[in-house]
Amino acid sequence: MSTIKFGTDGWRAIIAEDYTVDNVARVSVATAKWVKQNYENPKIVIGYDCRFAGKLFAETAAKIFVKEGIQVIFSSGFVSTPMVSLGVVKEKASLGVVITASHNPPSYNGFKLKGDFGGPLLPEHVAEVEAMIPNENNLNLEALSLDSELFQLMDLETLYVEHAQANFDLDLIQKSGLKLAYDAMFGAGQNAVRRLLPNATLLHCEQNPGFNGQAPEPIDKNLQEFSNLIKNSGDIDSGLATDGDADRIGLYNAKGEFIDSHHIILLLIHYLVKYKGMTGKVVTAFSCTPKIAKLCEHYGLEHQTVKIGFKYVAGIMISEDCLLGGEESGGIATAGHIPERDGIWMGLIIWEFMAKSGKSLDDLIQEVYDIVGPFAFERDDLHISEDLKQSIISNCKGDKYSAFGDYSVEHVETIDGFKYFFDEDRWYMIRPSGTEPVLRTYCQAPTLDEVRQILKIGKDTLTN
Repeated sequence: MSTIKFGTDGWRAIIAEDYTVDNVARVSVATAKWVKQNYENPKIVIGYDCRFAGKLFAETAAKIFVKEGIQVIFSSGFVSTPMVSLGVVKEKASLGVVITASHNPPSYNGFKLKGDFGGPLLPEHVAEVEAMIPNENNLNLEALSLDSELFQLMDLETLYVEHAQANFDLDLIQKSGLKLAYDAMFGAGQNAVRRLLPNATLLHCEQNPGFNGQAPEPIDKNLQEFSNLIKNSGDIDSGLATDGDADRIGLYNAKGEFIDSHHIILLLIHYLVKYKGMTGKVVTAFSCTPKIAKLCEHYGLEHQTVKIGFKYVAGIMISEDCLLGGEESGGIATAGHIPERDGIWMGLIIWEFMAKSGKSLDDLIQEVYDIVGPFAFERDDLHISEDLKQSIISNCKGDKYSAFGDYSVEHVETIDGFKYFFDEDRWYMIRPSGTEPVLRTYCQAPTLDEVRQILKIGKDTLTN
């Protein structure tokens, strides 16, 4: 049997290779053992997204939990990760399990664990579960059944929709005259947005477990059809995209231009503090722009940088008074909701901001620029051999990179990866992915042209 390791956010593997019913059973055995050791009358909420055989894998886990005497609340249809996390909180459950590989390519599926607080299970507890995974499940899976009073179906999507309706002035958004568009990327947010915003223009809001061969990650290069739809429409004010399990956000302005997560985080802080009078600590992952710290300083907010992985952000959000937690990859959470990334929820906040202010997304971004200065950002994922990847990381650890082309390194930060600062407005970062065979490179500079120039220089420096 293969060794099962949890990455930045859950265990992920290729379906029918390592992601099999037998291996899902192994992880489920460990999950059942952990929850029984930590809770007197354990209850687990289980959901699955739109990926291939999601329900089958979720039922495999549920059968094992029921066999172990654990109460199971099972989603009555495909759901987003935040829907499961919200279900955990609303039902006062011990744990949440989501069968999803999030934004990974369609050949993957995965297994996410959610704590009783409604966010990613804390790293130390994930490690405990991982250590309990047996080499074999030693179960006759055919003999297991869901025919038990411990097993209960629940409509987690309706639970979420009603929660959103209670927290947003959706009538205001609908009557504001804003024309909005949504790309579900064939993911689990499709029905909820259709219900919340019936007038929105929808794209890829049907089930397609192969995602048309495209990894459902809401980044600009994956969303060109959506971008063109906005450009060609001439009257769409903003577009929202979410990933496979709808916990990550992608955003577009009226010109069909991608608005990255750094700008979204800044917009959210600006709105929540200046317009809604909220306060609290801001926690962001290492790959986020230092402009966030600058905005926090402007508003007198405490700011903390943590390692990459929302579980590190959530750990602080549940123990301190936090306004916002976020990461570069599009995962953001705010006060007043669960300590969980939620692409739909963040989109609704931005659209509520636009509706209440009567301003365009570009106007609101300019308000932020007036405080922190303008900037551009882009990420380039290098699909390279494992040997080259390890060689580059070894060079980083050995301080081999003192310059990238004509850009001299002023200082380096190494909280999680290697962030090379050239000056106050320019930096280049290198980090191996925790879930994929990829080397991620990130860059911020005053203009997008310069960002792309630095990313190219960086790629040439690393690979030649």
